[in-house]
Amino acid sequence: MSLEALCHLVREGRLQGLTYALANGAFDLLHVGHVRYLEAAAGEADRLIVAVNSDASIRGLKGPDRPVMPEADRAELVAALRVVDHVVIFDEPTVAPLLLALRPEVHCKGTDYTVDTVPERDTVRAYGGRVAIVGDPKDHSTSSLVSRLR
Repeated sequence: MSLEALCHLVREGRLQGLTYALANGAFDLLHVGHVRYLEAAAGEADRLIVAVNSDASIRGLKGPDRPVMPEADRAELVAALRVVDHVVIFDEPTVAPLLLALRPEVHCKGTDYTVDTVPERDTVRAYGGRVAIVGDPKDHSTSSLVSRLR
């Protein structure tokens, strides 16, 4: 979904009293750690928005051999999960601009972070939101899966 359409949907939902959580990531080769992260994030608000890194942003973060799957496929897989309400693809190095546009009540990050190490924590706090660390211990990773497959 486009950011513009998502902003409209969130405004309409808030008029109905809904709250929103936002989780983000590459979701390249979906695995059980992703599912557990998103299930826990969904428990933080009435609706879960998932921001999926664009192909260009992943190449910038993880190198020229990534992503394994294109952004449209990754977004479609994430959207198919029953706990996910909305998916948007973002191209920026961090999700901060998206947080400012949507202002979700909760910004969810995985257990490889602490509340104090989340890069966007100041952005979230500035508009009155909160940061939640969710999911199981970081025992799964796409990078290890890719290494094993090679």
